Amino acid sequence: MSVTISNDFLQATINEKGAELVSLYANEIEYVWQADPKYWNRHAPFLFPFVGRLKDNQYTYKGKTYFMGQHGFARDKEFKIIEQTKDKVTLLLESDEETHKVYPFDFALTISYEIWGEGVRIRFNVENTGVEEMIFALGGHPAFNIPLTDDLSFEDYFIAFSPQKSRVKIPLDGPYANLNQKTIGQTNTNIQLSRELFKEDALIYETRGLNAYTLGSEESSHSVTLAYNNIPYVGLWSPYPAEAPFVCIEPWWGFADTVDSTGRLEDKEGMNRLAVKGNFKTEFSITVS
Repeated sequence: MSVTISNDFLQATINEKGAELVSLYANEIEYVWQADPKYWNRHAPFLFPFVGRLKDNQYTYKGKTYFMGQHGFARDKEFKIIEQTKDKVTLLLESDEETHKVYPFDFALTISYEIWGEGVRIRFNVENTGVEEMIFALGGHPAFNIPLTDDLSFEDYFIAFSPQKSRVKIPLDGPYANLNQKTIGQTNTNIQLSRELFKEDALIYETRGLNAYTLGSEESSHSVTLAYNNIPYVGLWSPYPAEAPFVCIEPWWGFADTVDSTGRLEDKEGMNRLAVKGNFKTEFSITVS
């Protein structure tokens, strides 16, 4: 099932499966990728309790081995709507016997969408409901239609970074992060879109403070912007070499296993730790024009 929230300008539709944003509609334009399986069969999944791929799709915790696919399980779980108004909806996922088979911690993950002006604010609360410190990652993976209108092409668009400054870039070695090969990414200027831009998979940057990323074109007044404060990483992705008509802007609180990962959850880079009864609150926004 899905639920729709709206104001006079914007309409957002959220699926209870994965609490996934499946439509963001304004100006007679659909901004969210519509999950054509020819290229990628998702819209804007959430990644929890891992971001990216684990080595051999497994990890150990306190000596026990657990198996987990890429990006965790939340994107395939049914959330429960716990609050709904015309312009806001809140969904909840809680640990259970099934999640314990692949992830040993007790949690409550709440995701809230709220329409405001020309955008939607997406808030998260991860609560540790267990009896030990919780280790987790979290991520957004929204995909946006590019081009936004039929009269333009993929290559007519650019990614604009705000603030315009260089950021540390984390390269991928296959599906794994190579922290030994960090470089400086030239994000102090707009980057023109091309297929070759994603030849080495996602572009991953370390980020601090206020950040905003806009997909826009000099040939159009229509654009989409994802913004946040104090999220440590962002991934930019479109599948290569497929000529997929979308680009993902992915705020991450974590990343894939590193090339030299031990496989022990206790050692995993980029993870978040949450005390018993603690809450981890964060958010990002998507605005359209």
